Amino acid sequence: MSSIAPLAGLKVLELATVLAGPAVGMFLAELGAKVIKIENQTTAGDVTRSWKLTTEDPNWAYSAYYCSVNWGKEILLMDLSLAENLAWLQEEIKTTDIVLANFKPESARRMGLDYTSLAKLNPQLIYGDITGYGPNDERPAFDMVLQAEAGFLYMTGEKDGAPVKMPVALIDLLAAHQLKEGILLALLQREKTGLGTKVSVSLYATALASLANQATNWLIAGKIPQRMGTLHPNIAPYGELLECSDGGQVVLAVGNDRQFQLLCKTLDLEALAQAPQYLDNKQRVLNRQELFLHLQAKAGKFNREELLQLLHQMGVPAGAVRTMPEVFGESAAQELLLNWALPDGTEVRSVRSVVFELGGE
Repeated sequence: MSSIAPLAGLKVLELATVLAGPAVGMFLAELGAKVIKIENQTTAGDVTRSWKLTTEDPNWAYSAYYCSVNWGKEILLMDLSLAENLAWLQEEIKTTDIVLANFKPESARRMGLDYTSLAKLNPQLIYGDITGYGPNDERPAFDMVLQAEAGFLYMTGEKDGAPVKMPVALIDLLAAHQLKEGILLALLQREKTGLGTKVSVSLYATALASLANQATNWLIAGKIPQRMGTLHPNIAPYGELLECSDGGQVVLAVGNDRQFQLLCKTLDLEALAQAPQYLDNKQRVLNRQELFLHLQAKAGKFNREELLQLLHQMGVPAGAVRTMPEVFGESAAQELLLNWALPDGTEVRSVRSVVFELGGE
């Protein structure tokens, strides 16, 4: 990202835990805001500190998971049930621009940390609030549950296999993006009116809004999305995995007839591009299994990098199925790493959340 810090001078109090709220806090910190993260001292801090892999030091106060969204913050452990600590926080609110919270609604009101209470202390305050199912539903919500409730789990996995969860907490991350957008708009509104506001987002609404074409496949076309592995219900060959001679895999993302013709040319299958059963996308979707066998027979003669290079040269959308070591072995990925130190002095690495550029030609 640009070295410009557009949010420099803003003060943020992060009272949120786990992933969605802290991801917003890290985003604001990367843009130059001062972010103070308050963690519950009585529970040894954010629960994700304890979400450790078996390869991590059990005595370490943090976890790799925790490090993914807590760069650039001043971290304080406090017991807000103590009157003096709550009084300190309320005093800090008077000079705070943004609060991030994911309390259950009743818990926030009981502690006096809901928007109505805090806005009385600071009318310019922007209060970013994340809930599971909305302000009137106290159910606990975790990403896994939302993947199930919103239909993602039902759709994900191989055709004849069990449902499979997404390997990152994508609903949490998408909710974080929704809240970031709302907060930035609230900052713009405050410039015009001088007043803060509450910005609310629920994981449930975020999940439904993110169903995109899978939702309209049902709402418009009456098609209930089914598990298809990596395949796409509307496009072919899109998501087909080609096994190469060295055991590596290449995935295709052919989105139009021109790209399909280039794919066939690359694999010396030009006659295939003119066959009636593959002439347009509708026919390719109907006959995708037979088509895949033709493509795989040719692809299996190449090693992964050789095939990928040929496809790229021809302008065919395709990518290698890479492991994490391979992903972060790329120079472009290295440029997105943050090298930083935790409060105990431990040096760690994480990935930037801000990857857009401001300025330039």
